[in-house]
Amino acid sequence: MDAWILWLIAGVFAAVGEMLTAGFFLAPFAVGAFGAMIASVVGGGGAIQVIVFAALTLACFALVRPIAKRHLYTPPRIRTGAAALVGRSAMVLERVANDEGVGSVRIDGEVWTARAYDESRTIPAGEKVQVVEIRGATALVEP
Repeated sequence: MDAWILWLIAGVFAAVGEMLTAGFFLAPFAVGAFGAMIASVVGGGGAIQVIVFAALTLACFALVRPIAKRHLYTPPRIRTGAAALVGRSAMVLERVANDEGVGSVRIDGEVWTARAYDESRTIPAGEKVQVVEIRGATALVEP
């Protein structure tokens, strides 16, 4: 089997694998494999093909991966809606007891249904807590 066909198969597998995942890990390998395929078609030897593959793969990682990683994470300062409440302080208005299904807190002037992040914990009214997570319309809090 010709080398360019093997590079084509490797590139297609990497490209399809990238489409099935969201981590931007396989795309540079696909670019490198397609570049090595072109090197093979124009008559480059095996060493040239491997060098082209490695160079293009590393170049893709060096240029594009930092940009992609920046877009995967939203910094806390620009979060909006319920996501902006995570990490904020809250005041317990009604005792938080998960086993009884009761509890409410005031977060930035709004009253939220609350549950303790630690299932076994009961938090008395008047205690200051931290919002750990928002699930639907319920704030998960811990002292």
